[in-house]
Formats: sequence, C-alpha cells, structure tokens
Amino acid sequence: MSSPATGSHTRTALSSSAFPLAGVLILVLSSWALSGLDASGKWIMGFGVPLLVMCWFRYVVHLGLVLALVLPVKGRRVLRSARPKAQILRGTVMMLATFSFFSALRYLPQAEATAINFLAPLLVLSVAPWLLKEPPRISRWIAAGVGFLGVLIIIRPTGGLHPMGILFGLITACMFATQFIATRRVAVDDAMTTLIWSGAVGSICLTIALPFILPPTLPALKALSPFQWLILASTGFWGCLGHLLQIQAYQRASASLLAPFVYLQIVAAAALGWMIWGQFPDVFTWIGIGVVCASGIVIGALEWRRQARPGT
Repeated sequence: MSSPATGSHTRTALSSSAFPLAGVLILVLSSWALSGLDASGKWIMGFGVPLLVMCWFRYVVHLGLVLALVLPVKGRRVLRSARPKAQILRGTVMMLATFSFFSALRYLPQAEATAINFLAPLLVLSVAPWLLKEPPRISRWIAAGVGFLGVLIIIRPTGGLHPMGILFGLITACMFATQFIATRRVAVDDAMTTLIWSGAVGSICLTIALPFILPPTLPALKALSPFQWLILASTGFWGCLGHLLQIQAYQRASASLLAPFVYLQIVAAAALGWMIWGQFPDVFTWIGIGVVCASGIVIGALEWRRQARPGT
C-alpha cells in the first residue's frame, strides 16, 4: 500500500533534476510494486490469513529488507531521528491506515479502493489553513470538492460497492491525510530514516500482539501451500521495493514533474484486479476516477505555478 500522490517517505533531493525521465520511469515501477503489495495482501487474505497476521509479515519482511539494504550504505546513523515522537506518531497512523485499507480491500475491487485513497491529498489541501497554518485558497477547496464529487461517482448507490468497503475506504483516505500532515513534522530526517521508523513501529506493535493473534490462525497458516507462503512473504518485498523506488524517483525528478504520474497507480490497480479477480471498473467508475485524478493534477499544477512565482 502506498501513500497516494505525496511521496510520503521522500523529500525532493534535487530542485532541477538531471534525470527527470528516469525519475518518471522509476515512479511508474514503484506504482506497480505498491499495487503488487495491495493485490498480494488481498489475495492471501482470501485464503483465510487474518488481517493482522498478514500485516505482521508485510511489516517485518519490509523492515528486514530495508535494514539489510540501507545499513551497510548509511550506517547506524540512519536509525537516529531528530524527532522520534513525531516518527512514532507517523508510524502509528501509517499502521492504522494499513489496517483500514486492507479492510476495504476485503469488500472492494482493488481499483476502486485505490481511487478513493487519492482523495487524501485533496483533504490535506482543504484543511491546510488550520492545521498547517498555510494561507486559505479557494482553489484548494474547489479541488477538494471536485475530488469528492469524483469519489461520489465511484461509490454511487448503483455502483454495487459494499457499504463496509466504502466506509473503510473513506476512513483510509482520512488516515492517509493525517499521515501526510505528520510527514511534515519528520521532513527534517533522512527519507531512509523515515522509511525505517515507519516499518519499525508497525513491526514492534504487531510483534507484541502476535502471541494473542497467532494461535487462532495456526490452522489457516498450516493449510497454506508453499506458493501461498511465498505470496504472503512477498507483501513485505513489494512494500520495500515500492517505497525504495519511490524515494529514488523523487531524488531524480521534481515533485511537480512526478505529480501527474502518481495517479498511474490506479491503472496498475485496475490491471491487477482484472488479471487476478476479473474485476474491471465500469464506465461510470472510470469517469469518477478521472474526476479525482483531474482535480489532483490541476491543483498540483496550480500550486507548482504559485510556488514558482518570484516572491511566493
């Protein structure tokens, strides 16, 4: 699962990138990897693996891979945070968003669940004057309203989506928005530090809970085939790969350049949903997805132009 339209684990390292095309291509690969995480989690839960156990594998494997790759390069200093309390808060919110999103995937097709998530950045812009002390702008509120209209088209009563899935999807969008705001507090840390802390918080919390959640699930785990065990472990691999690629993308291209391509994750989600479950959004759902994406891209372009003006 990704944090849509933000690069939540990243900071733009280069104001003008020398390799913008490489950044775009890497971001597209990241969207497919993160959609692979979502699809793997949804698929394996269909075989009786409980949500919390699946999330334990997702976090622990992810953390182990990140530490194995990052520590030899950056050393132990990457583990130190300038704002540990803010990192713990952000990691906790991210963990809750993970629970909520995979709960939504129990009920919703992957494309629709992913599309609802993209309401989160628009929610952040709409509350920025109060929570981030940024100047109020009518363009942000209009974009948030248009984006919500797109979500309403997706979750329309005639769309056949499960009400519990819609509820968890909207909760996930709110949790993601909270996570984005918390990310501002940890921007002083290295992107890898934030990635490690995010994985560590989820791993520690779920490991503490493991003695309580594991015993009832042992029969389901024993029934898994070797291939199913591989898929379960792959949730951590896809999460690690997706977020590392996301960091590399934002180090090679500016956030404003990458912003429109973030929405390609919906294409990846739709493709995987169709290939694995035969679920493909209908015309009206694609219209809603288009409205959500368009509102995010347009407000992103307006924000970029505003920041590019001298004296702003």
